Formats: sequence, C-alpha cells, structure tokens
Amino acid sequence: MLTPADIGVAQAGSLLGQTSPLVKLGLALAWLIGLLFTLDPGPPAILALAAILAGLTLGGIPPSRLAQAFAPLSAVALGVGLANLLFSASNADPAATELARVGPLRLTTEAALIAGGLAARVFAIVSVGAVFAQTTDPARLVDALVQQGRAPARFAYGALAAYQALPRLADDLATIRQARRIRGLRGGWHPRLFVSLLVRAIRHADQLALAMDARAFGSGPRSTFRPISWGWRDLAVGAGGLAVLGAALLR
Repeated sequence: MLTPADIGVAQAGSLLGQTSPLVKLGLALAWLIGLLFTLDPGPPAILALAAILAGLTLGGIPPSRLAQAFAPLSAVALGVGLANLLFSASNADPAATELARVGPLRLTTEAALIAGGLAARVFAIVSVGAVFAQTTDPARLVDALVQQGRAPARFAYGALAAYQALPRLADDLATIRQARRIRGLRGGWHPRLFVSLLVRAIRHADQLALAMDARAFGSGPRSTFRPISWGWRDLAVGAGGLAVLGAALLR
C-alpha cells in the first residue's frame, strides 16, 4: 500500500470508484474519529465488516486483491491485541476477573476486553484504508483536492508526482547495485547505496520542479482536463456511511 495502486476497470466504474474522493476521505476520517469515543470492540468490528462488504459489493474489488491489500497489516492488529492481552496492568489486579492462566501468567477478562477493542480498532483502520486505496485513483484524488477542495495545484500535483515516483526508487536502487558489480564492488548492501539513491532522488525532484515551472504551475487559473463535480453518488455514499457510523456507535 505504499506504492501507487493500479485501479482496475471494475473498481473505477463502481459506485465507490465514481464517488468523489473527498467524500470517501471525509467519511473515512469521520469513522476513525468516531472510534475514538468507544473502547467497545463491537463498533470497530461493525465498521470493519461494513468497509469490507462495501469494497466487495459497491467497490468491485476482487476478494483476493482486497485480502492481499490488508492481510499484512491485519497481522499488526493481532499483534497489538496479543501484546495488550499479555502485558495489561489488569492482569496484576487481584480484583480483576481471572479468565485463564498460562503458567505463571494470569489473564483477566478486563485485559481481554481492552485487547479486543484495540485489535478491532486497528483492524477497522486497516479495512477502511484498504478499501479507500483500492477504489481511489491517485490522479482523481488530486483532481478532487484541487477542484473541490481548493488545494494549491502546485502542491497537490507535486505530491502526486512524488507519490508516483516511489516505484522508481526501487529501479534506481537496482541500477546502482548493478553499477557497483560492474566496477568490481560488492553488490550487497552498503551505506554508500543510500547516498547514491539520495543523489538520484534529488535529480528526479529537480527535473520535476523544472517540468512544473515549464507548465506554469502556480502562476494563475488553469484549465481542467478531468472535471469533477458533485453528484447523487456523493450524497448516497456520504449519507450511508454516516448512517452506518451512527448505527455502530449507538447499537
């Protein structure tokens, strides 16, 4: 998820794919803020399930691709829950209800509830982020920020170019390592690799700045190649997402 995701035709043409990225971003932030007001594992579990179902049905995401997107970070959620279960201060509280004993380790019901709540919250964040990334084209997101969010075009498109240049760093690293082998140096890891990679990154950034200056970014009003306007999809997705959030918190 650190590199630009390739949005398929099914995802781009789906209800979530055609919804304004600003609506999805605002809805994701509203869900995450709502999770701050509860430690109960129920609401984040409901939101995570709702995000997954929305991605599969309304977003057109293949199940295998969705699983591949958030499976690694789901392990982090399990690790957070396990760590809080084992090392919670409630385990040492004599007044806490004992749930189980593993050798000298005492596990309590209170620690299990806290661990479950934190794990469910992390899993909800991962699910929402995965669905957002798999249904949102980065270029469309930046277009929405500029046209609907009134963000500065120079900053927004510069950030997009930097984001899309991330895969180039891997190619640059491979080129640098091959060049070292040709010169008879070790092709493995070496601190000088990072210096060379930094130099190439600065050169790419300098080329990007020159290209943006040549296209007069930031000099005044610009025409729009991909116009984005508000529509019924934005209202439907926004209202539905807020309704799910309210139902999860007030259940």
